[in-house]
Amino acid sequence: MGAYDETYHRSLEDVEGFWLDAAAAIDWTRPPTRALDDSRAPLVRWFPDGELNTSYNALDRHVENGHGDRTALIYDSPVTGAVRRFSYAELRDEVALFAGALRSLGVAKGDRVIVYMPMVPEAVIAMLACARIGAVHSVVFGGFAPKELAARIEDAEPAVIVAASCGIEPTRVVEYQPIVEAALGLTTHQPDQVVILQRDRARARLGGRYVDWADLVARAEPAGPVPVAATDPLYVLYTSGTTGRPKGVVRDNGGHAVALAWSMAAIYDIGPGDVWWTASDVGWVVGHSYIVYAPLLIGATTVLYEGKPVGTPDAGAFWRVISDHGVKALFTAPTALRAIKRLDSRAAEPKKYDLSSFRTLFLAGERLDPETYHWAHRHLGTPVIDHWWQTETGWAIAANLHGLEPMPVKPGSATVPVPGWDVRVLDPGGTELPAGQEGVIAIRLPLPPGALPTLWGDDQRFIEAYLSQYEGYYLTGDSGYRDADGYLFVMGRTDDVINVAGHRLSTGAMEAVLAAHPAVAECAVIGVHDELKGQLPRGFVVLKAGAEISGEDLREELIAAVRRDIGPVAAFRAVSVVEALPKTRSGKILRKTMRGIADGRDEPVPSTIEDPSVLDALRPVLRPE
Repeated sequence: MGAYDETYHRSLEDVEGFWLDAAAAIDWTRPPTRALDDSRAPLVRWFPDGELNTSYNALDRHVENGHGDRTALIYDSPVTGAVRRFSYAELRDEVALFAGALRSLGVAKGDRVIVYMPMVPEAVIAMLACARIGAVHSVVFGGFAPKELAARIEDAEPAVIVAASCGIEPTRVVEYQPIVEAALGLTTHQPDQVVILQRDRARARLGGRYVDWADLVARAEPAGPVPVAATDPLYVLYTSGTTGRPKGVVRDNGGHAVALAWSMAAIYDIGPGDVWWTASDVGWVVGHSYIVYAPLLIGATTVLYEGKPVGTPDAGAFWRVISDHGVKALFTAPTALRAIKRLDSRAAEPKKYDLSSFRTLFLAGERLDPETYHWAHRHLGTPVIDHWWQTETGWAIAANLHGLEPMPVKPGSATVPVPGWDVRVLDPGGTELPAGQEGVIAIRLPLPPGALPTLWGDDQRFIEAYLSQYEGYYLTGDSGYRDADGYLFVMGRTDDVINVAGHRLSTGAMEAVLAAHPAVAECAVIGVHDELKGQLPRGFVVLKAGAEISGEDLREELIAAVRRDIGPVAAFRAVSVVEALPKTRSGKILRKTMRGIADGRDEPVPSTIEDPSVLDALRPVLRPE
């Protein structure tokens, strides 16, 4: 067997041995003697007798091993014109001081701290400072509306909120204090203090519960790392788009550290001293895992970027950052590549920069359509690797493991299941499907280290939401299939499979056809209600800059392409050219919201939306009067 086959089979057949070996990469104050505790299955815990401190593993141990001068964090902020670098020793000292500041406010082991900040170094410092003293951080995306922030405050019951005075975007400044005030006006839980990082573009009023970050740190004594149980929570991250009480995904300390450290070498081929850039936000799971924790756990250099790396008029932001900082690998979302492709279809921008350090482009967050894959691979000359995971899983379920055994790329596929993840494709009744047949993607239990062990304060809700539909499985909510080589193709959410006159069809497959047209920059296909056929697909496409084709000609060509590649059974006859598609701030297209509007439901505008005006402009197209 090859390295992948051998590793994958061992991860499922020798769970104890595999994960205890992986745990050796972490420094423990009490090393675990067991990997898996399934005595309360389906609830499981990893490394139940282990004890460690995640902040120590991310910072102190590298300094103690003689690498204090190595760069830990590069802060690149085109919106403020600032670039700052922190060595491991400098970042450790900053974290220790802020940990002491939190302790001076009464924050103790097990207390929760809401972090509501933009992409600034202090956001990373606050997260690591919480981990240092055993507090549980809950990062809320900076700029979230008061209602969303209030729901998270109410559920997490934080002892302290840490916020900035403002967030700075390319076209506006977002003041945070009014949002925090409005949120606190909606909650019964009232933290005593709100720590404010003052920024020059908009300063907050201090006094009362609002205390100044700089003043607090100036009076603080550094705090050392507090050992915690491997099963103690490191953070709670609330899933976006939840109605009612939000779902707080819990991440533990031990399993999280072991899984992320293993993933950096095995999946991403990143080691100590390598420069790694995840173009996301610390408010999302990708930012938690691969801006902050994973790269620091292994002693790499992580880039923290404040601003939008793509967008008019700068299609070269990605390539400039890679060139300036010697980035070896970039992790971003397919939607970012589609935006660049729209602005710079001939890929003139990458040619302006020295990309000699750049080895691999990793993409996740939405399905990577084959056309975007081919465009990036053709113009960058580096491997373009799609992989698939979720907020709940914390790291990749399926990937092309570049550090373990690189495999041939198949456009449209996330490649193969990652060791630890027992991936199956099931029919609606729970029977496993053979290769080539699309069904529900599920993970056979137990989930590996790093995945959520439960939801905050609600084990039963965790079981009902994720573990109850198919006994012995975690329900991903995605559909797809495995091919004869074992490659996994994730076609979209299960509610993106539509029923056209009794035929179950994937809108993801139709999107792949539309995206292959040379004039199309990005697209979405949704299923809408039809009295005769039950559902019919509707397509929405955004054109590349400079595309020269009439709307009617394009519609005819796209309808013909779907008929050719999917078949007449798709009944694809409606496609509209639009200026933009509505997306969340993390780049996911709001297909569910589009479906609701098209079907005449009074669909609320999600708080996670990037630009509400895009959805407003699309409403007349979705539901014409």
